[in-house]
Parts: sequence; structure tokens; C-alpha cells
Amino acid sequence: MKQFNVPIYYNSKIIDGVRKIREKYDPRKKDITPSIIKIDTLTLYIGRHFGFCYGVKNAIEICYEAIRNYPNKKIYLLSQMIHNQMVNQDLKENGISFIMNTNGTQLIPWTKIKKDDIVIIPAFGTSLEVLDILNKKGVRTKQFDTTCPFVSKVWNRAEKISSDGHTIVIYGAANHEETRSTFSRAKKNGPAIIVENMKDVHFLCQVINKKHSVTEFYKKFHNKMSPDFNMEKDLVKIGVVNQTTMLASDTKKIIETFTLTFNTIYGKENSMNHIANTRDTLCYATNENQDSTLNLLKKNVDMAIVVGGYNSSNTTHLAELTSKKTNTFFINSSKNISLDNKILHFDIKTKKQIETINFLPKKKCKIILTSGASCPDIILEKIILRLMEIHKIKPNYNDILDKVEKQYTN
Repeated sequence: MKQFNVPIYYNSKIIDGVRKIREKYDPRKKDITPSIIKIDTLTLYIGRHFGFCYGVKNAIEICYEAIRNYPNKKIYLLSQMIHNQMVNQDLKENGISFIMNTNGTQLIPWTKIKKDDIVIIPAFGTSLEVLDILNKKGVRTKQFDTTCPFVSKVWNRAEKISSDGHTIVIYGAANHEETRSTFSRAKKNGPAIIVENMKDVHFLCQVINKKHSVTEFYKKFHNKMSPDFNMEKDLVKIGVVNQTTMLASDTKKIIETFTLTFNTIYGKENSMNHIANTRDTLCYATNENQDSTLNLLKKNVDMAIVVGGYNSSNTTHLAELTSKKTNTFFINSSKNISLDNKILHFDIKTKKQIETINFLPKKKCKIILTSGASCPDIILEKIILRLMEIHKIKPNYNDILDKVEKQYTN
């Protein structure tokens, strides 16, 4: 596994120590049971897989190398490099400017971008339309392209199944940078359409069964389909690809729903000619983090704390999983937890922050703690220390890690 040069202040003594212990006793990562940190009255269950993934580490390394190696150049990011406020703020403080916000709204006009400027493509990738603008300006992008290889894999997979005559159905949030990037490429190769949820999927299945008019179809998908999309012809053969951070269980359900529809129309023996096998378009980190979170939920706990950016798709899905089983607090910083036992957390249904008083039991407490793929480990450590402070526990790093290791030696 490649070692990345990530700023040291993103690392955590506690979390890094736990990772090393797990790697020591399970180098192939076959054991996805939680890491357990017992600190006096607190028991923390930490997911086997969480935090910075390969693509995020690669993107961070390229960004900070650009800052170090080109101190006299103007450096831009097309949009948020990853969905984490700490990392993006740090990049801004190091002189990087953002050309667009996460929804694609222009913050800096293209006229200000010059040929010799550095423009970094974020881990989500970017659209062909944006690349065309940069190429016409003569801006070099290859050296500063941090697109995650698993996103590129989806693009390649979509191109292949499109060349086989399938319409590309993209499961993702239409305004998400990654989905916009994938849609841009898919519609160049052939018909493409975006579904954001099961309602969209069921509607498309009804269209396939000829239960909706052309007017109804175009009204619902007018801004989520390729030009000249033909609802009569372009839904006969489809292939579903993902925004790589979606819930694996939802992807499975979507493919099963389309398959059932084609089974009804063409018969089970012929339906596979109408839907491509594309279950491999979720990234490995998304799958591992979700599997680890499901394993966490086997524990009898008082609550879950899920950490990451509120606009982070993969983190939001982790919070969805935990909230089905236990009281969940979705936060992005230790600053959300006050010493008087209050927590300011994000409600994934209302999309608003709310405050909960006395969220932490004063006696013994068992807590799930995990984070999304764009969350630095240091944020988890600061949250652990804040929880200890509320319970009036003094930190002893060596003692904490010794207790973790004894679980694997006894």
C-alpha cells in the first residue's frame, strides 16, 4: 500500500496507535470487528475501517505538494477538494482559492484564471465542460488532477456498457460534484439519466412499463437526462453506475428493482440482456466503512457519534445506518460538544443543526465512534478527549493503547 505524505497535524496519537495495533494482529484486515477503547467509565467502539481513504490521501498530498513547490504561483481548486471543513479551511489559509462551490456555483470568474495558474481538480473529478474551458486557456491539469481512481473506474465502466448499447443510469445526488462529472462523460457516450432515490427508480420502472406520459417523464427528469433522451427507446437496455459514496444496500435494491421490471416484461431468462451487471461501481472504502459500521451495530450501545462534513455523502450514509439502530449524533468537530454536556449535531432529515442537552450519561457509557472517508483522525481524537473531559477522566495515552493491545494478546 502506498504511503502518502499527509500533514502531520491531521494525525492522531490515539487513533494511529489503534490502527497500528490492529494491523499488527490482523495485517490482512480480515477481522472487521470494532476496536474497543475502554477508558474508566467510557467504552468506545471504533469501526475497523473509517477515516481518510486512498483517494482522499492522494488528493491531500497533491494539494500540499503544490503549495510547497509553487510558492509564487496562484493556486486554485475547482471546488471543495473533499467534503471536510477542516481540510478545506486549512487549504484556504495556505493560499488556495476555490473557483466554484460544492454545487457548481461560480465563485471566481473564468476570466481571472490565467494560463500559468495552477488549477487542482478535486477528488470528485470534474466535468468535460470544465476541462474544455481549462484546456482552451492552456492551463495544465494532468499534474494536479487528484480524481480518485475509483471515480475514474466508474467513468470507464460507464463508457464500456454504453458502447454495448446500454443507457447509463447514474445513482447519485444530481448536484454532487462526482455525479456531475460522471453524467458529463456518460452523456457524451450515449443516453444517460440520473436517479437520486427509490422514488425516481420506481417512476422509471413505470415509464418502462409505459405507465407515464412523455410530458410526465420530461417534467420529472428534464434537468437529469442527456439531450434528446428518448423514453421509448433509451430504457430498453440499461446499466446502473454509482456515485461511489452511496449506500451499497440501496444500490443493490435499485438493481433488483430494475431487474424485476425487466423480468416481468421480457422473462427472467431474457432480462439479463436488458440490464448490465454493474455492482462493482462503489469504491472499496465506501463498502468497507459501511460493512464496519454494520458490524459496530451488533454491539449493545447507548449512542453513536458519526464524524464528518455535513455535505459528505459517505458520512451521511454512515449516520443513516447508525440512526436505524441507536441514538445518533452527527457532528463535524469536537467544538460541537460543550463541557456542560450539550451537543450540537446535524439532523440528516431536516438538514439542520440541533442541540441536545445532557446527551452523555453521567455514569458508564458505551459509544459507537466512526467517521467518513474525508475526516482527519485528529478530529476523532479531540472528540475522545472531550468525552473524557466531561466524565472528568485524565488522558493517559500509553494506558489507553496498552488496554487496546491486551485485547489481542490475552
